[in-house]
Amino acid sequence: MEAGTWRRELSKAVKRSIYVNGKRGCKRCKVRKIKCDEIHPRCGNCSKHGVSCDFEHPSIRDTHVPKPAAAGDASATVPSETPRPASSASASASAPSSVTHGDSPTNASDTTAPTAVGSTPAPLYKTLEPLPLSSTTSKKNRMLELKLLHNFTTLTAKTLSVSSPVLEKIWRVTVPELAFSSASYLADTLLAVSALHLRSKTPHDRELIRASHSYMASACSEYGACLSKGVTESNAEALFLTSALIAFQSTASRIFARDDMSDRTAGYSLPISWFHSFQGVKAVVAATWQWLRISTIVIPIIESQPALNLDLSGHPTFFSDLMTGVEDEVAKFESDPGTRLETRMAYQHAIAVLDWAHKIPYTGAPLVFLATVSRRFIELLEARRPRALAILASYFALLKCLDDVWWLKGVARREIMGIVSLFDPGDEEWWPRLQWPLRIALHDDVIIPPQVWGADWAAQTTNASPNGGFVSHIELLSEMFSSMPQMNSATPDLEPAHQYIVEQEGKMRDILLPEGLEILPVD
Repeated sequence: MEAGTWRRELSKAVKRSIYVNGKRGCKRCKVRKIKCDEIHPRCGNCSKHGVSCDFEHPSIRDTHVPKPAAAGDASATVPSETPRPASSASASASAPSSVTHGDSPTNASDTTAPTAVGSTPAPLYKTLEPLPLSSTTSKKNRMLELKLLHNFTTLTAKTLSVSSPVLEKIWRVTVPELAFSSASYLADTLLAVSALHLRSKTPHDRELIRASHSYMASACSEYGACLSKGVTESNAEALFLTSALIAFQSTASRIFARDDMSDRTAGYSLPISWFHSFQGVKAVVAATWQWLRISTIVIPIIESQPALNLDLSGHPTFFSDLMTGVEDEVAKFESDPGTRLETRMAYQHAIAVLDWAHKIPYTGAPLVFLATVSRRFIELLEARRPRALAILASYFALLKCLDDVWWLKGVARREIMGIVSLFDPGDEEWWPRLQWPLRIALHDDVIIPPQVWGADWAAQTTNASPNGGFVSHIELLSEMFSSMPQMNSATPDLEPAHQYIVEQEGKMRDILLPEGLEILPVD
């Protein structure tokens, strides 16, 4: 065979080889009529030129690829084939195409898009629809949620317990797992608390402010809806944990109260929200106790508190001076004998809790005050009775021992000075009883010596209290709620505890989400 003839035959064979291989390659290589190495997920030629390859997106192979039309070909002005409608599988960005990489139909790869003679061919690639994640949550929000979750599991969880490795693990591992598996409102609450914790380091970070309030708004909405449907065994743990975190958020938000106020010239306001939120926790516990009592998550949290050993004997105690003159007060303000007794008992119980916590201040015992006082005592605070205010000032003095905790830092001094401002400077009856809280508030060190504290505190022990531990108190509380009459006849289908929870949820939403604050929807 002559050399010229041999070269021509070799050239034809090479062209046939390239054409056949191109039919199995990616669309870009076929259009360019070059050999495709068919490497997935992006062929070598596309990688070399830094362009998209349809191997990366299988659904592209269902689209029509334009081919150049010969000049003067009348058929070039109309489609060579009617485009087939997209199936439900190919129409979805998240669903893979039914056409595989190796068996693309000939007519699909060769069909020409409608193109007029001499006009620019249609684009080779179509823009894919964004994945569901991209269409619902921005990258910025996803990064923020990861940041908040990381902060909660590494730092915030440690601050929800006082020197208890078991509790720390529950808050750090078990509670997030429960949130992700069955309760989005619990997950939103975790993120809200974490955002508040981060805000304590950068108080004026607008992103964290919006995140804290927005996630709490979402949590309150879903939490309230769940409560309205009723508590069950499946949601009991999540409802308790959410109520506890809402109470925590209400308490911790107090450190930013001045920053969030629309009118910063307003005077001191009592932290009534602290008490309302913990009353809500008590109601949740009472309503769900039949399931919580066997919970491996909730019981360790409850039993981590020191045994509540209250002295109700009437013997002189450190705070017994706060009961002086109580009979004259109830006779002056209460006309109903039942209300007189209730008021007297509310004062006596609150003071007994102060005496108990005063003996073991560094154990976290002072925090129990919020959850143990009666609803009548809260009413007395709202009425600004001087005795109730003096008791509250003494309570905040006990919190001075926890001044190194981020959400309690500076609370004792700020709140005591605020409460004192509500008294008449010439009030000879109550100023002497405010001297101890003032002395503690003005003390500069977290470690308070016994001579300043007023008495030697007892060593913490694990001995059972004569009054029983918190579990026995909750048993009694649950029985009390069960025997209560309906609180609101407008909702007769709800149990008393359930109804009280719903009432508290609406109240807490108003407290945690200040009017006029920008609340963004949670994606």
